[in-house]
Amino acid sequence: MFYVYIIKNSNNRHYIGQTNCLEYRIEMHNKNLVKSTKNLGPWEYVITRELSSRSEAMALELKLKKLKNSQKAIEYLTSLG
Repeated sequence: MFYVYIIKNSNNRHYIGQTNCLEYRIEMHNKNLVKSTKNLGPWEYVITRELSSRSEAMALELKLKKLKNSQKAIEYLTSLG
């Protein structure tokens, strides 16, 4: 399984990503091992969605990032059920 996720920090900054291991990925964000979120944590999950393939996860991640608005991305993921 693969996942698309949205995380946020205490300053309400959001990050959209995809992974095949949610626990490992949040750990990497919180240990400052992800360049784009380094020194901005701690991070927590807002929403995640499970997909059957990496290509589906990557396509959904790109679609969400193109929305340019984290609230719209959250609403879109929520609407997927």
